[in-house]
Amino acid sequence: MRMIQTPRTALCLVLAALLLAGCGKSPAAPSATAAAREQAAAAATPAQPVGVGASGTDAGGLTGRSGTLNNPDNATMVFLYYDLAGITPPVDQWVEDDHRVRYAPGIDKAAHRAAVRAEFEAGLAAVRGVGVLQLTLQAGLSSYDPTYGEFTVGALSPGAVYTFKAQGQTINLKFDNALTAQSWSVPKDQAQAIVDRIGNDSLLLDATLHIRKVLPGPGGGTVVAHVDSWNLRDSRSGSTVARVTAIKD
Repeated sequence: MRMIQTPRTALCLVLAALLLAGCGKSPAAPSATAAAREQAAAAATPAQPVGVGASGTDAGGLTGRSGTLNNPDNATMVFLYYDLAGITPPVDQWVEDDHRVRYAPGIDKAAHRAAVRAEFEAGLAAVRGVGVLQLTLQAGLSSYDPTYGEFTVGALSPGAVYTFKAQGQTINLKFDNALTAQSWSVPKDQAQAIVDRIGNDSLLLDATLHIRKVLPGPGGGTVVAHVDSWNLRDSRSGSTVARVTAIKD
């Protein structure tokens, strides 16, 4: 039988041929040039920085901090921790949790909220750039050890941890050179005279600490400091008993 081909029939045949030619083909793979371009773009994208909590490094920018705090209170140490770690403090939550805001009459809440926020912001501003702490501690001087020719200052021992709690956070302070800093070498012929003069229970320690790093953790973190120097003094007379400087690791 002979098929009579009309213009419409011819158009249909052409379309059918095109459809059949396209069947079974997979999408074209990217060219080598495109793949190389994608790899280069991936390599140029910087990786996300590792947080301070994971590495314990100077992610908060501790270098060059020369400000000093003398015997900071609990809240000030919490403010300092946030500044050292480079973590944005939850000021809004602190304001709402403050009893002056929480228990204020509704009509007075806005005014109390503004006043409390101003206090927190001032406290946070005051610790910016602080890198040195000066603390007065109970010395905890040991008995004299004639074998090693030294006293041990318990306040600076490797197990010493000083805790500050405020704003629902707990901040611990530790020393990275405690093993060295705790030792006070004294010649044997002088040790007994020192004990006879001052005793062991009336001594205060004035320590100068340089902050080395911060270790964030759940509900707070740890500030690690280096003991640069310390003075031992009699709490009754105020006289200096010993002065140790340039303490190394």
